[in-house]
Amino acid sequence: MATADRQPPRTREPTWRGVAPEAGDEFARKTEARLHRRTRSLLLSIIAPYRARIIAAGTLIIVSTVAELAIPALIGVGIDRAIEARRAAEGFPPDLWRLTGLILVLVMVQATTNYAFTAMIGRTTQDVLRDLRRRVFEKFQRLSLAFYERYTSGRVIARLTSDIEAITDLLSVGVLDLIAAGLSVIGIAIMLLVLDLPLALVTMATFPAVILVTRWYKHHAQQVYRRVRRTIALVIIHFVESLGGIRAVQAFRREQRNQEIMEDVNGQYSDANVESIRLLSIYSPALSLLGRIATAAVIFYGGWRVLNADLTPGILFSFVIYVRRFFEPMQELSQVYNLLQAANAALENLGGVLEEEPSVAEPLRPVVPERVGGDVRFERVTFAYRDVAVLDELELQIPSGQTVALVGETGAGKTTIARLVARFWDPSDGRVLLDGVDLRDIPDGVLRRHVAMVTQESFLFSGTVLDNIALGRPDASREEVIAAAGAIGAHPFIEAMPAGYDTDVRKRGGRLSAGQRQLVSFARAFLADPAVLILDEATSSLDIPSERAVQHGLRTLLADRTAIIIAHRLTTVEIADRVLVIADGRIVEDGAPSELLAGAGAYASLHAAWVESLA
Repeated sequence: MATADRQPPRTREPTWRGVAPEAGDEFARKTEARLHRRTRSLLLSIIAPYRARIIAAGTLIIVSTVAELAIPALIGVGIDRAIEARRAAEGFPPDLWRLTGLILVLVMVQATTNYAFTAMIGRTTQDVLRDLRRRVFEKFQRLSLAFYERYTSGRVIARLTSDIEAITDLLSVGVLDLIAAGLSVIGIAIMLLVLDLPLALVTMATFPAVILVTRWYKHHAQQVYRRVRRTIALVIIHFVESLGGIRAVQAFRREQRNQEIMEDVNGQYSDANVESIRLLSIYSPALSLLGRIATAAVIFYGGWRVLNADLTPGILFSFVIYVRRFFEPMQELSQVYNLLQAANAALENLGGVLEEEPSVAEPLRPVVPERVGGDVRFERVTFAYRDVAVLDELELQIPSGQTVALVGETGAGKTTIARLVARFWDPSDGRVLLDGVDLRDIPDGVLRRHVAMVTQESFLFSGTVLDNIALGRPDASREEVIAAAGAIGAHPFIEAMPAGYDTDVRKRGGRLSAGQRQLVSFARAFLADPAVLILDEATSSLDIPSERAVQHGLRTLLADRTAIIIAHRLTTVEIADRVLVIADGRIVEDGAPSELLAGAGAYASLHAAWVESLA
């Protein structure tokens, strides 16, 4: 069947169900007000450091606008002066030379100030965007793991790409037109009132219609551009996740389903853009029509007054130019409004991210332990993940220097215990202590120096092997890096690589095998020399021979430090001093591996099942 025939129905916009219309309207108004406050606050905060430059640029554009607006008035004066001279048979009036010279000066002033304004506002725009990108990236790095468990990588990329680009379009292009057009509209309105009040009133008779059309467009455009930003984020999310899991996509023949989803989200994005174009196609011609009506009314009424000698031809000429220029910038403003609404929606998204508070916050009154020995204690620790209880009043003491293995079925709570020790999460109730100090009172930088975690993923960054091993200690010497690799058994394969320790591992360490990446992670942890080391399924990517070969390295790595090992392969558990069997968030067995294996409890059952699985 063709893809078009199999497309799922488009996702509809959410509606309020079970809520009285009045309550829904009130909620919408409050939400709208909150979003406006957040957007305004973010905008003011990012331009605040450049206030002086913005004031200087504003001065330049005011001078340029005044020069531009003075020219039609001077032309009108010249026309009237020439007509008067002809009637009086005076010959070429000397005033025209002065008027011509003054107009040329004003043209030069306008060109110079426009150049200076464009250069200054362009530089300021790039500085503001640079600061915003840095601020958003810094925020993403500081947010807790809990944030990323509900905020997909595609949405993160959308914030740093499409949303930043929307603001870039406004600041680099739209802001110039916005300021110039806004000042022109105000200046021309003043000139119309100064030149001739009756004609100005005729022109302004169209203003109520202009205001109504603009309010209609603004109301609908705000909603449409939020849809545009939301739907482009959906496209990016699906694109990133599909390519990130391309091996699984191709292995399980999911290409067709992914294509259907892309057709859906891409269609939503296209529909939102078409709607924005439809609104503009109504608004812009409506303004143009009102402008032509105003111009025709001015020519008709002004011409009648000229015939009755109640108005000079020069003033009518100037007035017609001003009226045409009055509606031209208003149409430019309608074009800029597209960029403004897109940027406003993007600022709302970015403001939401920047307002996020880490679930694991820095302590208000930090306590820095004088010496970290690695004693870990859980005091009546309770933890719930998304309202699902994982740990319930857990009591646990791990003395300094002890290696503890956590075993149990999937979902028992092993990884939760490890992440609480690493303070990726905070307990819902109770305390986790390191050498008697609550982890919530220890500054993050201090905690990361003393507690390290090696996970199953063994993530490597693009760069050399040397750089990846020195990740936790960038100031380490080359000799120290090599010694760390040698201690855990990684030196031989690294030396055998084309450039040794200077070999580029490529994206995500793609040049290395899974086992080699894991050994590099071990070397990284050994070099960092933490007091507490957590291995979360850290040997799961190694085959049996490689795992046996790394046992000696593990013993070296874990010596003289507190270690928590999570492993389903019970060969890794053999090097532990103590085994904790976890079930339903509770410790059901606690003892040395040999003692528990000799018994008939949960660990012995797990070991027997594991041995049977090998057979």
